Amino acid sequence: MHALIDETVGGLGYEVVDVEFAANGLLRIYIDFPWQGVSESTPRLIRIEDCELVSRQLTRVFEVEGIDYARLEISSPGMDRPLKKITDYQRFAGLEVALKLRVAFNGRKQYSGILHVDGEASAPVLSLHYLAHPDVKGSDVLVLGFTLDEVDKARLVPNYKF
Repeated sequence: MHALIDETVGGLGYEVVDVEFAANGLLRIYIDFPWQGVSESTPRLIRIEDCELVSRQLTRVFEVEGIDYARLEISSPGMDRPLKKITDYQRFAGLEVALKLRVAFNGRKQYSGILHVDGEASAPVLSLHYLAHPDVKGSDVLVLGFTLDEVDKARLVPNYKF
């Protein structure tokens, strides 16, 4: 089913960020525009019309394929967008990220800091620069190196500017 969703959404010019199967037959799909690389000056934002287009197309495809669901919900990934693929990490390098590791490192699994991606695009090196003591002004900045396989969950930390 994931491959069918990816193919359909991709054919419309979007990418699937995440798919959730929720209670009572709810199928929730998060979409975004594909990243155009570091040359992308202004990111395009998902609008309600984009969600409507994807919803109509997937409804038709699911009907033809006989896929059973009670409700279909299409959404943008939001300001706290999850990071799933290596291209997500490359796209959002330099931004604040909340990271949960699968296995604790130095007695903790949860970290929050600035995401860094170094090395070649074909072999990126991921790291998170975080404060040793976030509540203490002038705290040392530490660096946590990690691989995608070590990550349980990662999300952007929203930066609200009013």
